[in-house]
Amino acid sequence: MSQITLIFPDGAKKPYPVGTTGLAVAESISKSLAKRTVAMMLDDVLSDLADPIRADAAIRFISRIDPEALELIRHDAAHVLAEAVQELWPGTQVTIGPVIENGFYYDFAKQEPFHPDDLPRIEKKMREIIARNAPFTKEVWSRDKAKAFFSDKGEMFKVELVDAIPAGEDLKIYAQGTWADLCRGPHMTSTGQVGNAFKLTKIAGSYWRGDANNPQLQRIYGTAWAKDEDLAQYLKQIEEAEKRDHRKLGREMDLFHFQEEGPGVVFWHAKGWTLFQQIIAYMRRRLAADYDEVNAPQMLDKALWETSGHWDWYRENMFAAQSAGDEAEDKRVFAIKPMNCPGHVQIYKHGLKSYRELPIRYAEFGCVHRYEPSGAMHGLMRVRGFTQDDAHVFCTEAQLAAECLRINDLILSVYADFGFTSDLVVKLSTRPEKRVGSDASWDHAENVMSKVLAQIAAESGGRIKTAINPGEGAFYGPKFEYVLRDAIGRDWQCGTTQVDFNLPERFGAFYIDPDGQKVPPVMVHRAICGSMERFIGILIEHHAGHFPLWLSPVQALVTTIVSDADSYAQDVAAALKAAGLRVETDLRNEKINYKVREHSLKKVPVMLVVGKREAEERKVSIRRLGSQASEVMTLDQAVAMLADEAIPPDIKRGEAAKPS
Repeated sequence: MSQITLIFPDGAKKPYPVGTTGLAVAESISKSLAKRTVAMMLDDVLSDLADPIRADAAIRFISRIDPEALELIRHDAAHVLAEAVQELWPGTQVTIGPVIENGFYYDFAKQEPFHPDDLPRIEKKMREIIARNAPFTKEVWSRDKAKAFFSDKGEMFKVELVDAIPAGEDLKIYAQGTWADLCRGPHMTSTGQVGNAFKLTKIAGSYWRGDANNPQLQRIYGTAWAKDEDLAQYLKQIEEAEKRDHRKLGREMDLFHFQEEGPGVVFWHAKGWTLFQQIIAYMRRRLAADYDEVNAPQMLDKALWETSGHWDWYRENMFAAQSAGDEAEDKRVFAIKPMNCPGHVQIYKHGLKSYRELPIRYAEFGCVHRYEPSGAMHGLMRVRGFTQDDAHVFCTEAQLAAECLRINDLILSVYADFGFTSDLVVKLSTRPEKRVGSDASWDHAENVMSKVLAQIAAESGGRIKTAINPGEGAFYGPKFEYVLRDAIGRDWQCGTTQVDFNLPERFGAFYIDPDGQKVPPVMVHRAICGSMERFIGILIEHHAGHFPLWLSPVQALVTTIVSDADSYAQDVAAALKAAGLRVETDLRNEKINYKVREHSLKKVPVMLVVGKREAEERKVSIRRLGSQASEVMTLDQAVAMLADEAIPPDIKRGEAAKPS
C-alpha cells in the first residue's frame, strides 16, 4: 500500500497510508488530542480535520483556543447565523457570509426588514443550533447537482454563485445536520465548537455583490471569540470606541462637519483648522533639515498618468475633468491628482542631476482626490479629498537601505510625539499579481527591504514587531506599512515606505553616475501620517479629544465666578496670549459648575477660574480636564507653567539640547 510521510512540529516523521484523515492521525497519537482538535495545518494551509491527506506534508493540529481557530469560529458562527435565520423565517434566501475583522456577517434576501429586536431572538436560536453539536461534513458536488439543490429550495442567489465558480474548481457543500451551504471551507468539526462567546451587533443594508444596481439585501453583523472574557473585552472596546468616535467629538469640539453638497470632503471649522495647521507646522519643522518642500499641480494631462501607469491600474479611483471651451487645447482630458509622485518626478527631471547631489528629498503637503464609493466613506477616516504628508526620495541603489532606515527613525519619532509609543508593527508588503517592472527589479527591491526590516527589528530590541504581507505591495514596488495601536487597542495602518524602481524609468528620469552614464534613480515614496484627515481622526479617538496641550485647538479657557472679576479675566487671557497660548474667555453670567461642564464637553484641557479674591491677589485657580481638583497659583506662575507645557515636543528637545 502507498504511504505518505507526515512531519510533526517537533520534527518527528511518521509514515501513514495515503488518504489517511487528519482525525485518524490525531486519534493514532491520543484520544485526548483528537477530542480537542478542530482543524489541521497542512504545509501551513488551514484544512478540515476530516480531509484525506494524499501527499507528504508538515502537519500541525489546531485546537479551538489556538489563534488560527478564531477565523474558523467566526466562519462557523456565520453558518449558524444563516441556519438560525432560515429556521425563524422560512423562505429567506441566504447569499454570502464571510469572516471580517473581529467578526462576521451574513447577507439575506428577506421580504420584511429585520428589526433590532430580532437580534436577541436570532442569538437564542443560534445557541440552540450550537447545543445540537451537529457535525460539519463536506461533499464535492457536480455543478448540475448543486444548481438543482439550491433551485429547488428557491435559493437563486446560490445558483448564481454556483455559476460564478470557475470550471475545474471543486464545488464544496458543507452540511451541519440537515442544513447545507455552498462554501470553500474549511470548518471545525461541529457546530458545538462555535461556543457561546458571540454576539450579533447590528443590522445594515447591502447590495448583492456590492453593486447598487443589484437587489438590495439585509446584512446582520456579529462578533465571535474563543472565550467569554475575550468577547467581554471586545464589547467594552466597542463601547469605548463609541464614546471616542471622532465624528461625535468633532461636533462637540466644533472641529469640522460634512454635508451632502460636498460628499467625502471636509468642512474644517476654525478650531479644527487650527489643529490641522499645528500638525502641519510640526511636520514642517521635522522635515526642514532634510527635505525641500515643493508643490506639484493639482490637475495634469491624462498622458502623464498613462506614462506613470495610474491610468491603467488606478483609473476607477481617479476624477477626470475637461474644459467646456471650444479651443482644441481645451478638449484634452485631465485628471485631478490622486497622488503626488508623478509631479515630483517632473520636478526632479527639471535640470541635470549628478550622483553627487543624491539623495534628493522632496516633501509636499499635497491635496489629492480619490473616488471612494459612498458606502465606504466614514467621517475623516475615509474621504474623497485629503491632504497627504507625502515625500519622495531620489537616491542611488547603494543609498537605498540607509534612506529606508532614516525614514524609519523619523516615523517612529513622530508617532512617539503624538502619543503612540507601544505595539508598533512594521509589515513588508511584497509583489502583487498586477504590477509593473521586471521580476529582477522586484527581486532586488524585496531583498533590500527584507534586510532593512530585519535591521529595524534588531535595533528596536523587541519593541517593534515585524511581519510580511504577501502580495500586498503597490503595483510599482514593495513597501513597508507602519501599523500603530491606539489607546483602546485598535490597530491603524498609517505610514508607508515604498520602493520604486519603475516610475523614474517610465518617465526617463536619470542622474549622471561617476562614469558619466545616465542611470535611473531609485525612488522612495514616503508618508508618515498618510492622509492628514484620517490621522487627525485617529488622534481624536486615541486621545478621546483630550489632546496634549501643544496640540489642543484651545489650550486654555479663562472664566469667571462673578462679574466683578471680568476685567481681571481679560488681563489673564491677555497674559496667556502674550506667552503664545491659544486662549478663550467665558464671561457669561452663568454658574461656574455649568460653565465647567460645558467646556469639559468641548475638551478644553485647562480652565483658569477667577473670582473676586483671585482678582485682588493676582492669582488663578487652575482646573484640568478630567480632574475634580483645582490648584491655586499666581498669574505669573500659571503663565510660565502653561507656556512651558505648550511647547511642542520637537522644539522642547531642541531647547534641551542647548547649553544652559
